[in-house]
Amino acid sequence: MENRKIPERNEVDPSNTWDLTPLFPDDAKWEEAYAEICALPGKVASYKGRLGESAATLLEFMKLDDEINLEAESVYSYANLKSDEDTGNSKYQNMRGKAMGALVALSGASAFATPEILEIDDATLAKFYEEEPGLLTYKRSFDRIRRRKEHFLSPESEKLLAAAGEMADSPDNIGNILRNADMTYPDAVDGAGKKYPLTNGSLTLLLESPDRKLRENAFNTYYARLGEFRNTIAATLDGQFKQLRFFAGARNYPNTLEAALDRTEVPSSVYLNLIDAVHANMDKMYRYVALRKKLLNVDELHMYDVYTPVVEDADAKITFEEAKNTVLEALAVLGSDYTDMLRKGFSERWIDVYENKGKRSGAYSSGISRPHPYVLLNHKDNLDSQFTLAHEMGHALHSYLSTKNQPVNCANYVIFVAEVASTCNEVLLMKYLLSKTSDPKNRAYLINHFLDQFKGTVYRQTMFAEFELFMGRHSEAGETLTADVLTEKYLELNKLYFGPDMISDPQIGLEWARIPHFFYNYYVFQYATGFSAAVAIANRILSEGEPAVRDYKKFLSSGGSADPISLLRIAGVDMSTPDPVNSALELFGDLIGEMEELVSGK
Repeated sequence: MENRKIPERNEVDPSNTWDLTPLFPDDAKWEEAYAEICALPGKVASYKGRLGESAATLLEFMKLDDEINLEAESVYSYANLKSDEDTGNSKYQNMRGKAMGALVALSGASAFATPEILEIDDATLAKFYEEEPGLLTYKRSFDRIRRRKEHFLSPESEKLLAAAGEMADSPDNIGNILRNADMTYPDAVDGAGKKYPLTNGSLTLLLESPDRKLRENAFNTYYARLGEFRNTIAATLDGQFKQLRFFAGARNYPNTLEAALDRTEVPSSVYLNLIDAVHANMDKMYRYVALRKKLLNVDELHMYDVYTPVVEDADAKITFEEAKNTVLEALAVLGSDYTDMLRKGFSERWIDVYENKGKRSGAYSSGISRPHPYVLLNHKDNLDSQFTLAHEMGHALHSYLSTKNQPVNCANYVIFVAEVASTCNEVLLMKYLLSKTSDPKNRAYLINHFLDQFKGTVYRQTMFAEFELFMGRHSEAGETLTADVLTEKYLELNKLYFGPDMISDPQIGLEWARIPHFFYNYYVFQYATGFSAAVAIANRILSEGEPAVRDYKKFLSSGGSADPISLLRIAGVDMSTPDPVNSALELFGDLIGEMEELVSGK
């Protein structure tokens, strides 16, 4: 594998970086906008005590709220994106902190709004809709607020909770800076003594190497270093769950899970049923692990053997240009209007492509509404990176279409549906690639990648969800989330999910310390439910054609205009039943069967 030096940010070709000038042409213009939003809390506060006085006043306030949200989003997003370019750059860390402070101030200033909207009785609100039809634009927002009436407090208490938001963000911020900026790792060494840079971003790439000695060394080196910070990182997670408990209790929820899911109108039963469904299908995961062990021809399968391809000589280099072209071809089934939007994103530099020193690890779509989304990648010229491109652009176009088709207050979709568009793109890409080859080795390689996606998205993310549920319940019982407690539980779950044919190396018990999603407030389970929904949608698109594409685009354009279960029904999927999860796991079993046939001669 290539021993590539990781460049400094100023050494990266600008064409491979995102262009933030549509947000702000320079930092000076950002400072001007920041100063403007810092002056807005007073304007917001002028409406305090007045929202129920007339339909005109309520409409006036809601329009102002839309304008402020857009301005504040731009200010925060620019600072956040610049900060993620190099997490060690103190200038942008400071700007991000200032922007967060301004958002907290705005949130505090508008804390009166929800209680006042709740105080308007149903008859008066119905009369307001008649007097000012423009208020119907905000009916969805009002309905969501009034649905959670018992969980909102007095105006004074709401203001206090809003002010606590900046402190609540601290565990995530501290963990992010520690992992990505402050922590450095010794080089990993391969079987020939050659050294490779080891970072959060490069670890998975090194674990994909065919050189088992390099994989083992990268694994051991990484976790040895991570283990030196285990107590500090555990303290940040303990702080995270303490603040979640505080807000859940303050809002009269029985626990942190109910508090997190109620905000997005998802029943907690969906979370718990997912874990139960996956537990009932562990046999398929164990079969996958046994197949991997056989194909790698090892006496013992270790955790550092999980990512390396099991089909030799099939891990072709895929440049970013090649990845873009293939993704365009694979998603042509969604129509030229969809691929035209993709090309627009590629040509107008929505994407920050390659790793540089200090850059935030992983990948994401910013979800920013205007002028368009931004996508962060750490592209590695491999098949996984090609799928990541399809995934993140799925997020981006979901945001783009929702913004174009929904009013400001309904443009943002909730996290339960967030992973559907991204994963649907991945499923369509996989189906396309399989349709283009009949070569047994190539098919086996692709199916192995798809199996890895199932393993990583349905099984692994459900394991994360179960670990997060444990952390919440442990904290709610008044216990401290210590490094020893977290490591013991994580290792126990790893053994359960990977089964008897996997050696659950003790080091993997520390993996919790490198997962940023544990700070996202019960987010990860939606990767698994989203993947299941996406499989169903992709299969419908490929089997039914235009009617399914039309329904899917309607879903992509719906933003948050309805609850997530209703939104997915538009695309033909009912997540109130276990059917999508069961169907996805059934497909996982079928793919293992095909894989076993393809490599039966090995």
